Amino acid sequence: MAISKFFIASLLISLLLLQFAVADETRAKQIDCGAACDVRCSKSSRPNLCKRACGTCCARCNCVPPGTSGNYEACPCYANETTHGGKPKCP
Repeated sequence: MAISKFFIASLLISLLLLQFAVADETRAKQIDCGAACDVRCSKSSRPNLCKRACGTCCARCNCVPPGTSGNYEACPCYANETTHGGKPKCP
């Protein structure tokens, strides 16, 4: 009986440690949306509006296409975000 309790406790601790390892790995893949959107919106005529929209899209998709415009194939999620009116949301 004591061995089975020890085994269950060891199993639970192992699963908990595994969960923390996976969570750290996921968190490490997050990009710096502020810096990425600063680059993306650097030539925009309305930089504050551009950065706000870009930041929302980046938070949802965890990517921003390279350059100041276009290159949507590098981030399909970013390209597929639309407004309520069906227009592209992300700059």
